[in-house]
Amino acid sequence: MKSKMKSKHTPTIHNAAGYGEIAKTVLMPGDPLRARHIAENYLDDVRLVSEIRGICAYTGKYQQKEVSVMASGMGAGSMGIYSYELFRYYDVDHIIRVGSAGGLSPHLKLKDLVIGLSSSTDIGYAAQYQLTGTFAPCADFGLAKAAYEYGIGHGINVRAGMLFSGEAFYYEEAILRKWADMGALAVEMESAALYMNAAKLGKKALAICTISDLVFSGEKCSVEERQTSFDDMITMALSIIA
Repeated sequence: MKSKMKSKHTPTIHNAAGYGEIAKTVLMPGDPLRARHIAENYLDDVRLVSEIRGICAYTGKYQQKEVSVMASGMGAGSMGIYSYELFRYYDVDHIIRVGSAGGLSPHLKLKDLVIGLSSSTDIGYAAQYQLTGTFAPCADFGLAKAAYEYGIGHGINVRAGMLFSGEAFYYEEAILRKWADMGALAVEMESAALYMNAAKLGKKALAICTISDLVFSGEKCSVEERQTSFDDMITMALSIIA
């Protein structure tokens, strides 16, 4: 893998990539190790374009189409920074979150995929917009439709619906049961900030999540599985931009 860490114009202090070194479409796992796994195993002609704070960004090609992969880190704060900068300063058009989530629905099994049509949240990210109501951030319909159709066509266990994008990682079970009762399929921490940034900046975003644990039963994938084995999610994301 080639490393290209210096360029003529670096738009932000959080990203060493020069303008034009990030593709119009970016896949964003939370984990930097998953970003490296995607770059090394799915992309051709890959180069490392940033690694500030250990948040690695790579640009390469998938089926001759340029695509970047960059970690978002954990939580709305980290996702909020990196996705905003990609949309605003690098002129990225599409960001697809490829992450893990905890299953809330009794119909989900480990490694099932959830497409987040909307993202309910308890974070205060929308307060900056000073809206006179409750903002309900949603995915881009075109991306969501393409992902769902890919999943059905390839025999993947996939469901589409609401995510609960939480501020905390550790919740009392009673709180998550209330969200499950309201129809939330899974819980994660990044989709709400991503969807809000996309809405504000007129861009397109989608969260595709692999169920890494089942919240109420305690079943969970290993750390290694979380980092490297979510192949259905990755190929689904790449297929809808190829």
